[in-house]
Amino acid sequence: MVPLKIDGSYGEGGGQILRTAVTLSTITGKPVEIENIRKNRDVPGLRPQHLTGIKILAKICNAKVDGLHVGSTSLRYFPSKISDASLKENIGTAGSIPLILQVLIPAVAISKKKLKLSIIGGTDVSWSPTSNYTKFVLQEAYSRIGINFSINIKKRGYYPKGGGIVDVQVSPCEKIKPISLLKKTTSSVKLLCSYSMISKEIIEDEVNETKKILESKGLSCDYEINEEPALDKGCSLLVFAHDDNSIIGSDAIYSKGMKGIGQIVANRFLESNLGVDLFLSDMLVIPLALTSELSAYRVKKITKHLETNLFVTSNIANCKYGIGKMDNGYEVRIEGSSDSSLQ
Repeated sequence: MVPLKIDGSYGEGGGQILRTAVTLSTITGKPVEIENIRKNRDVPGLRPQHLTGIKILAKICNAKVDGLHVGSTSLRYFPSKISDASLKENIGTAGSIPLILQVLIPAVAISKKKLKLSIIGGTDVSWSPTSNYTKFVLQEAYSRIGINFSINIKKRGYYPKGGGIVDVQVSPCEKIKPISLLKKTTSSVKLLCSYSMISKEIIEDEVNETKKILESKGLSCDYEINEEPALDKGCSLLVFAHDDNSIIGSDAIYSKGMKGIGQIVANRFLESNLGVDLFLSDMLVIPLALTSELSAYRVKKITKHLETNLFVTSNIANCKYGIGKMDNGYEVRIEGSSDSSLQ
């Protein structure tokens, strides 16, 4: 079969196109060729952190991959039949475990297979969701769609040494279910903070600042602070809330200093007052593109990552989508195609 060509410079032009394309390729059985990979980045082409997820996915679906090396600007991916798998993997750096799981979880679950994975790398690093976001926000959203996974964060891994350990189990998805997430109604939120090698007083100051901002807006806030061993100094902060009509998360990590991290997380959460947060909006696209029923969710802004995922899924899975402007945000509608060729 001739691979479907995808322009890797489209939209945000980064690793997102790559992750989405190989995930959908694995699920649908359609080979893909991604060109112009990270063309607009300071260092174009594949970086080490992009390789691990594709290597693991290729391993469990016996894929043939051309161009899978650092610096490559073109990749050809030919999937085969995906299998149940039990794996132990080591990224070898502080490469993001959550970004790798964004590839593996939907690919395995929607293919109706099982995965048991223990992986070593970065649990909470820059330009990536935190592991707590994956566990408490993405897990909730995916469970409503019919994708179930468990995640056990055994050890934190921060930049630059990594060394975090995460155990994941993915279950077969019997049926992808549509969702409707339009408006946050809950007044209760949860705050989780994990840290290593930082003064407890500094951590408590930022957590208290987060609580103060949230409570000033009438929200009740349960919180938990955990000092967890890691090879490097680090901190991961997450505020999240679920109700029948919304799933919202806001996270941040330590980066050269803690000052202001609580304010950033709290304000970003408060801005996300519709159905989903900005980051979840693009993570929902792959599974929703593979059910013929209509899904709808509302989000404050349309991000480049969301545009990118809608573009790639419409090309590979033939889904339909629409974006409607509202006074206070946007409504995204996705309807999958019955000819998406699920394996």
